[in-house]
Amino acid sequence: MDRTKARGALVAAARGLALALLALIGSITLFVLSVVSIALIPIGIGVFTTPFVLGFVRAHAQQRRQLAGAWAGLTIASPYRPFPADLRRGVVGQVERCSLLLKDPATWRDLRWLVTDMTAGAVTAVLAPGLLAEGVFGILIFAGLWTVLGDWWYAFIPVSGWGSAFLASLLGCVWITVGLLYNRYLVQAHFKIAEASLAPAREAALGARIDQLTESRHAAVDASAAELRRIERDLHDGAQARLVAMGMDLGTIEALIEKDPAKARTLLAQARQNSADALTELRDLVRGIHPPVLAERGLGDAVKALALRLPLPTDVDVALGGRFAEPVESAAYFAVSELLTNAVKHSAAERIWVDVHHADGMLRIAVTDNGRGGASVGAGSGLSGVEQRIGTFDGVLAVSSPAGGPTMVTMEIPCAYS
Repeated sequence: MDRTKARGALVAAARGLALALLALIGSITLFVLSVVSIALIPIGIGVFTTPFVLGFVRAHAQQRRQLAGAWAGLTIASPYRPFPADLRRGVVGQVERCSLLLKDPATWRDLRWLVTDMTAGAVTAVLAPGLLAEGVFGILIFAGLWTVLGDWWYAFIPVSGWGSAFLASLLGCVWITVGLLYNRYLVQAHFKIAEASLAPAREAALGARIDQLTESRHAAVDASAAELRRIERDLHDGAQARLVAMGMDLGTIEALIEKDPAKARTLLAQARQNSADALTELRDLVRGIHPPVLAERGLGDAVKALALRLPLPTDVDVALGGRFAEPVESAAYFAVSELLTNAVKHSAAERIWVDVHHADGMLRIAVTDNGRGGASVGAGSGLSGVEQRIGTFDGVLAVSSPAGGPTMVTMEIPCAYS
C-alpha cells in the first residue's frame, strides 16, 4: 500500500473517532433531553424547554450534514420548514414555536437519526479507529505485553505464551490491513446511515421542491411587477414630462413666431434640448430593460461594458464558449450589475474582480472586492434581491465577507449553451 492510501486510512480513522464521540456523547445526550422535554409538554415545562433542545438537535444534525459533504462528498438535504416572519414573542410565541417544531416532519427525522446515530452510526464510526488500535494491541502483546497481562484472550486466541502471542500479532496485522483497506468505506457507511435517517422521503422532497418553485414563482411575479412599476414611473417622471413640456413649447413658439421671433428661437432651442433629453432617457430606459450590448454580443461583453463604466479599477475574466438563453443572460447581467453597484457604493473598495465562466452545466460568476467587508444577505438588502433574481432559475448565491474584507459574492446558475 502506498503512502497516500495509508495516510488516507489514518485520516479516516481519526474522523471515525471524532464521529464516534459525537454519536456516543452528543446524540445520546440530545436524545435523552429531547424525550424528557417532550414528555414534560403536558405539564407546561416542556413548552419552554423543547424549542431550545430541538434547536440543539438541529444544529447537531446540520453539523453532521456539513461533515458528510466535507468528508464523504455526500449532500444530505435539510428541508426544515421556515418560521413565519410574524412569529410572536413572549409566552404565546414560545408555544407557537414549540407547536411548529413538533409539526415539522424534519424534527422527527432528526430524532430518528439520533437513535440510528448512537447505535449503527456509532458502530461503523468506531470500527475505523478500532481496527487499527486492535491491530497495534495485538503486536504489543507479542512485544511482551502478555507477560504483564498474564492469561489474556485476544479476540478468539487465548494468549498464555510466546506462541499464542505470535498468533495474536499475526491477527493484529490482519486487523491493521483491514483497517487500512476499508476505513474510508466505514466512514462513508456512517454517513450513508445518516442520510437514510435525515434525508426526506421522495414525496417530502417533491413537496419541498414544489414549495421552493412556488416561492420562486411568487418572487418572479413580484420582481416583474416591481420592474413594470419602475418603467412606468421612469416614463411618467422622465420622458413623458419632457415630451409634454416640448409640446407646450411648440404651442408657444407657434404663437410667438411672428410677434417675437427672438423669443420663439429661444423656445425652439429649448424644445430641441427637451427632445434630445427625452431621447436619451428613452435609450437609458431601454438599456435598463435589456441592454443592446447584451442582446448583440452576449453576457461576457456586456459584463465588460459594465466594468468600463465603473469609477473603480475592475478586472474581468470571462471564459464562456457560447450564448445562453436570453432570460438567463438577462438575470445574470442584472445580478452582476447590482453586485458591482453595491461594491462601488458600500464597500469602500479600491479594486474589483469579476470572474465569469461555465463548467459542469453551471454558469459561475464571482464578484470580489478588497473593501471593508461585512456584507450579508438579509431582508431588504441588495443581495437578497440578487438571490431572488437568480433563484427563479434555481440559482444559488454565496457570500463570504468577513469584517475588514475582502468580500466575495459567488453565483451559480444551472444552464447550458443555447
